[in-house]
Amino acid sequence: MGNLSYDDFQKLEIRMGKVLEAERVPGTDKLLQLTVDLGDETRQLVAGIAHVYAPEEVVGRTIPVLANLEPRTIRGVESQGMILCPTDSEGKPVLLVPDPDSGRAVPPGTPVR
Repeated sequence: MGNLSYDDFQKLEIRMGKVLEAERVPGTDKLLQLTVDLGDETRQLVAGIAHVYAPEEVVGRTIPVLANLEPRTIRGVESQGMILCPTDSEGKPVLLVPDPDSGRAVPPGTPVR
């Protein structure tokens, strides 16, 4: 994988989004369909995290979202962005959430820089 130029990096629109709803995508073990508040709009996303997180575990969480990714249909569901998360030593996704001990609120739509 090559290096990304700073100009290309600045094209990425990463914002914090609050998960309002989550449900399993029928016929899959790994996909969740999420409804996410991005501050000025609500988007539908498909995320490959259902094998680690139950729908009720992600509702209410605020997570980073790549908001300007071209929409893509995954298993018949349009995904209008992508959640960003690392994987643990077993290759399972781990949700990134704001530090609850910071005492600072991170509302939906907050840019990640």
